[in-house]
Amino acid sequence: MNKSVYRSLFKLVAFSCLSIMVVSVYGQKLPKKGQLLEQLRLANNYFMEKWPDAGKTIITNKERPANIWTRAVYYEGLMALYTIDKDKRYHDYATQWGEKHQWAPARDLFTRNADNQCCGQTYIDLYRLDKNPIQLKAIKENIDAMVNSDKVDDWNWIDAIQMSMPIFVKLGVTSNDTKYFDKMYALYSHTKNQQGGKGLYNRQDKLWWRDKDFVPPYKEPNGEDCYWSRGNGWVVAALVRVLDELPASDPHYQEYLQDLKDMLGALAPLQRKDGFWNASLHDPTNFGGKEASGTALFTYGMAWAMNKGLVEKKAYMPIVQKAWNALSKESLHENGFLGYLQGTGKEPKDGQPVTYTSKPDFEDYGLGCFLLAGTEVYRLISQ
Repeated sequence: MNKSVYRSLFKLVAFSCLSIMVVSVYGQKLPKKGQLLEQLRLANNYFMEKWPDAGKTIITNKERPANIWTRAVYYEGLMALYTIDKDKRYHDYATQWGEKHQWAPARDLFTRNADNQCCGQTYIDLYRLDKNPIQLKAIKENIDAMVNSDKVDDWNWIDAIQMSMPIFVKLGVTSNDTKYFDKMYALYSHTKNQQGGKGLYNRQDKLWWRDKDFVPPYKEPNGEDCYWSRGNGWVVAALVRVLDELPASDPHYQEYLQDLKDMLGALAPLQRKDGFWNASLHDPTNFGGKEASGTALFTYGMAWAMNKGLVEKKAYMPIVQKAWNALSKESLHENGFLGYLQGTGKEPKDGQPVTYTSKPDFEDYGLGCFLLAGTEVYRLISQ
């Protein structure tokens, strides 16, 4: 039997087993709304108390500004938490962060680097609440420069899709201008279909290679393609955040929706028995083990899709139950610290070892992923 046929049969059998899993796994109930909210508050308070100055630079192997992508992802999660927990401290903390960085992209006002633009997602969210033009000015000028150029190959690694793509949809909705949607698709399409020679999306496996370095002939130790968990999680999160705002009349809406549903279908049978996903999605022997950031992003996508009625709850509820219980019971410490978080990098071997007590080089983005997931699970419980 050739490899492609084997994969197809494996996925068919694995996913069909989900209906059987419902019987045994529905016993893993999600927490009550109040209990889940306390879990989110615990994790968030740990971080806010550790970093009271939102402008303090981040020092690891070198000093970095505090509005880089890692911190920006945290604020995405904080703003999501604010939608279900109207604590003024959250708004004030995010506002302090924006003010101390002059509401500008990280490092360079005219950057085209998605990592440096990611902070703009929160700036725009705050502008929608406060209607203060200074909150919008710099990020809009930055993205306008991209819209007004012909260049479309900026997102040459899949993390970039999450860091920048939602900014385009937010500006398009806020400004009521479809030019942002059009440019967003041009950038996304290049990454998906052309980057690295044939695009970074594998239509056969419904998953993404992280960048051109991992496009075949690159293989994992077991001979499979390398699909990095968190990298694919970034794409899931980006598609969720785009579809949450993009008008359904947009000519590319259905493509984004199909890509998300296809990814969720491919990820479902890859979940570990303990509720987590491995860092390497198709090779559990390559630094296999519990990993919270990819798990949180997949939970975010699946819970959101159920909340919107886009996927069958019968199939996905057991997966989300297992995943959230794993995150909240095994990753979340009593003091709010999150364990099993892989540090920064681009592939399974980076940031290892990943354990309950290991501390990643940056604590912020993992918390952001946790808050995004928890907010959607809270809404799922509310239904």
